Amino acid sequence: MMKWAFVLCTLVAFSECVRVPMIKHKTARQVLQEKGLWGEYRKKFPHQPMVKFQQQQDGVQTMTNDADLSYYGVISLGTPPQSFSVIFDTGSSNLWVPSVRCSSAACNNHRQFNPDSSSTFKGTQQSLRIRYGTGSMAGILGYDTLEVGGITVSNQIFGLSESEAPFMEHMEPDGILGLAFPSIASAGATPVFDNIMRQGLVSQDLFSVYLSGDGESGSVVLFGEIDPQFYTGSFTWVPLTSETYWQIKLDSVTIDGYVVACADGCQAIVDTGTSLVVGPSSDMSRLIDWIGATTDQHGDALVSCENVNNMPDVTFNINGQAFTLPASAYVSEVGGGCMAGFGNGGTQQLWILGDVFIRQFYTIFDRHNNMVAFASSA
Repeated sequence: MMKWAFVLCTLVAFSECVRVPMIKHKTARQVLQEKGLWGEYRKKFPHQPMVKFQQQQDGVQTMTNDADLSYYGVISLGTPPQSFSVIFDTGSSNLWVPSVRCSSAACNNHRQFNPDSSSTFKGTQQSLRIRYGTGSMAGILGYDTLEVGGITVSNQIFGLSESEAPFMEHMEPDGILGLAFPSIASAGATPVFDNIMRQGLVSQDLFSVYLSGDGESGSVVLFGEIDPQFYTGSFTWVPLTSETYWQIKLDSVTIDGYVVACADGCQAIVDTGTSLVVGPSSDMSRLIDWIGATTDQHGDALVSCENVNNMPDVTFNINGQAFTLPASAYVSEVGGGCMAGFGNGGTQQLWILGDVFIRQFYTIFDRHNNMVAFASSA
């Protein structure tokens, strides 16, 4: 599972929208395998967790699917614009990119923001630190113009990293754009979408996410929009139980009608920045047994590729509605074998509905009503 900023330790037509081109490159998995680091990567990433009104310009932000491990797109900061690839992460709240003041190997392997090259940059003396599964990033905060999905956001606060965790060196994206609530933003920085709302840049105070599968193109974050081409049927609306992460109540997890986890109800977060579905160790052990998987030394749930067609559906019951993942949705091929997309969160009691879940259900994140909504992906 990938989780960059793991704070737990972490619609309308396109006619007026600007599309951001995708990046073509080797996937993170391919790079790590070539360097002989894939096994170590799996081991190191255990399964845990000024108001200025302008013309509304709802936007579409395309994203690259990096081997189903992460989804990222290109933004720009500064004047003239400096471009960066960032993970769009609903499980964290800060925007940050590497800076020219960073000497870590991870920064040297990525694009770096140069404040001196931007005529609109405003510096601060305020420091920023965000924790990761393998370490942390540290840096300083500044303000500049942000362009994301065709939307121009003025005076956006963001982090300029001055040191980064070593494993960032092998990851393709440069930084992170958090889409969770201000209450969990490090250093009290205002999240990007909060600034978008304050500046009146979208027609609706919501964004929606469609995630493609199998490394395919087409993944998007739509700011202010809900697009019918990405879903079928109707939406199930679910109220938030906390305005921190996008946190909801999960009623139960069932297989063939039997409750196998979350028997008394539990809390879950909807997190685009986590690749798997993650749950507490006791619940996840039962779930993994039910699907016929075994756990290896890295914590991965391994299954026989030949047996995928015989594996059961796993159903997540939310707000009276069943959201079912067939085996074809939760099993992926990795290094010549097959792995189930379920991770052990240890003692952490919050479930994480990560990309394995979101790929099956087009998701609306509604800040006006503090709700999420799910419909089957088209």
